[in-house]
Amino acid sequence: MMIPMNRVKALIAMLVIIAWLVPSRVHGQDETNYNVNRQGVMIDGYDVVSYFIGAVAKGKANISVQHNGVEYWFENQENKEIFIKNPDKFIPAYGGWCAYAMAEPGEKVKIDPETFKLVNGRLYLFYNFYFNNTLIDWNEDEQNLLKKADANWQRIIE
Repeated sequence: MMIPMNRVKALIAMLVIIAWLVPSRVHGQDETNYNVNRQGVMIDGYDVVSYFIGAVAKGKANISVQHNGVEYWFENQENKEIFIKNPDKFIPAYGGWCAYAMAEPGEKVKIDPETFKLVNGRLYLFYNFYFNNTLIDWNEDEQNLLKKADANWQRIIE
């Protein structure tokens, strides 16, 4: 029995769409608890201080600092100095991995650096690709998800 070519194409298209909708785990980075790119730069070079001053921005390689073996880039020298004074305030929750995925199912999943939320002075980042914005799901049950994510993160870093 031959399957018509148009059905094969439709099946392939459907499988591609399903693959896009499911958040992908980041492989090859499990050796670190920080969401760094291949160059070891936190959250694709976004300026972690900029999230707290209301204008999320990409940092610059020539305005950077190392902290706990991770490189952070900053938009300007002022943000770099702010970070140096209190780095723990600006390090994203769960090492910069998706907060929702840390809660459900408790895994390190990539993020969209521009999809974030500040909660009680802490930066949370979220997966937002292929029509799947996990910040929306997070907002529906934030308190329970926060507890789950905290517990799962403790398990991962121990």
